[in-house]
Formats: sequence, structure tokens, C-alpha cells
Amino acid sequence: MEPSQRTIELLESGGVVPVVRLPDLSRAAAMAQALLDGGVTALELTMTSPGALEALALLRQEIPAFSDGAAALGMGSVLNPDMAAAAIARGAQFIVAPILDLPTLGLCVDRNVPAMPGAFTPTEIQTAWTAGAAVVKVFPATKLGPSYFRDLLAPLPHLNLMPTGGVDLENCGDFIRAGAVAIGVGSALVRKDWVDNGNWHALSEQAGRFATAIHRARAAE
Repeated sequence: MEPSQRTIELLESGGVVPVVRLPDLSRAAAMAQALLDGGVTALELTMTSPGALEALALLRQEIPAFSDGAAALGMGSVLNPDMAAAAIARGAQFIVAPILDLPTLGLCVDRNVPAMPGAFTPTEIQTAWTAGAAVVKVFPATKLGPSYFRDLLAPLPHLNLMPTGGVDLENCGDFIRAGAVAIGVGSALVRKDWVDNGNWHALSEQAGRFATAIHRARAAE
């Protein structure tokens, strides 16, 4: 199995992708391990976090799951090809963006690294898919809701969609039942106070709650 295909399988199997947007990544290794312990199989750092590239390289080195195929590590908030190339050089296994930038998507396709560009309208979403997106990040999903996914997938059932923005424990199952292949979750999971205080048990428990909600929603489909 190609590494890119394995990455997508990991993202879909866990179903929840924590989006790490923090001002301090000095505890990134402990944070990542806590999330993995809670059942997460994919993790997204973001370029808006200071030191994100260095943290990504560190996690690839220090967390065995990211090198042995048990979990995937990606970089988000990638806006252009240079940012994508820098993240891939540091070991990013997938690239996520809040926007659809076709040159960035093209670079990822050329390097066989799964890309998850952001899109909002049906035309943007289909354009991203046709250009080679592995998953389309529907952002900001809080403005759309699960019914948008159900309506969109009726005529476009081939799409792999991941809502991000406004996803929490209350609605994550609704997005999955509406057809999302995974969800992206920020502060509802990766709470700054837990990371600052080293409350890894709370972080693992919250990750477990999301993983359980995803699995239950899939079982109910």
C-alpha cells in the first residue's frame, strides 16, 4: 500500500483530526501522545502556530506512531506552494488548507502527498476534487451545518468531505451521519489550558469522547 493511501485510511479510520493552533508548541510531543492515547489516528499542526515546522519534524522523530504507520501527521493553514514544500520537507504526511489554491494542490499531487484544500460552495468543492484533492475540507462548517453535507452528497456522492470550524461533541455525529468521512476539530478538543497545564489525562479523555461519538454515528448509519 502506498504511504499516501495509508494516510487517507488513517484519517478516515479514526474519523477525528485534531487541529492544533497554539502560541506555544514546546509541549507538542506530550500533547500528541495524549491525543493518540485517546484514539486519534491523524493530527494536524498549523502554520499559524510559531515553530510549527520544527515541531512537525520533532514529532516525526519522537512519536513512533507517526513513522510506523499507526498514525498520520499533517500540516494545516498552508496557503501556497512554498509553505507546502517546506512542510513536506519536514515530514508532513498530508497538507490541509483553509482555501483552494490550485498551485498548492498541484504540488501536493505531484509529490503524492494527500491534500485537503478548503472550499465552501459546491463549485469550489468539485473543483478541488477534480484537481486531485484527497479530501475536501468544508470550511467554515459552522456556517453550513450537517444538512449541507447531505444536500451536497446527494448529487455528488463521490466526494470525500471533512467539516472544520464549529465542530464539537454535540454535532460531530450529525456530520458523520450526513456523509462526512472525518471531522476537523480545534479548540473543542485541543484546549489551550489543558496543554499549558500539562493536563494530558483530560486531553486523552476528550479525544476518546470524540472517537466514541464518531464510531457510534457510523454504526447508526
